[in-house]
Amino acid sequence: MSQIALPLRGGPGAGPARIVVGNANAPVFDALAAPLNWPFRTAILSGPPRSGKSLIARWFAEQGGAVVDDADRMDETELFHRWNRAQESGTPLLLTTGLLGGAGGEGWRIALPDLRSRLGAALHLEIGRPDDEMTAALILAHAQQRGLVLGEGATTYLVPRAERSFAGIEKLVAAIDRISLERKQPATLSIWRDALEAVVGAEQPRLL
Repeated sequence: MSQIALPLRGGPGAGPARIVVGNANAPVFDALAAPLNWPFRTAILSGPPRSGKSLIARWFAEQGGAVVDDADRMDETELFHRWNRAQESGTPLLLTTGLLGGAGGEGWRIALPDLRSRLGAALHLEIGRPDDEMTAALILAHAQQRGLVLGEGATTYLVPRAERSFAGIEKLVAAIDRISLERKQPATLSIWRDALEAVVGAEQPRLL
């Protein structure tokens, strides 16, 4: 498991933004390392909420690529012009979207025929679901960014019980941090349990 540090901060008092590289996004980084292999040097990155699409796009821009974040929200004519400019300059172009399946997939219906045909030929990349190892790394990365010290055995306890989604993992760590601050207590077992109950729900079975 590795991390990529970015010169970005998440807000007042937060540590530097980091991208955790694991099973869910390692194939994406493999593809981003070889943009000359992309059809028309264009790739479309999709993934679930809070999965790091924008951070990955910023990282790619730092490597010299062109980026359009939330491309599905851009005016189609302007997006077509951006595609043309990237082709003319020979610059690899990465588009991001929260709509799974990329261009032509769930929700992104492109009306402009020329744009639809070009993006339909692009390389489609998708961030998947984090496994146990990546979930543990994400928990620790979010805690580190918040300056939150998790007690010994935190990931061993939390990983089997945490929601397997990027947004859910981030929400869980935020709940641990909030409860720890409210109680003025270290983030140990009782706080982990209460944070899980707050995020996942009291009705969900939990091992004690």
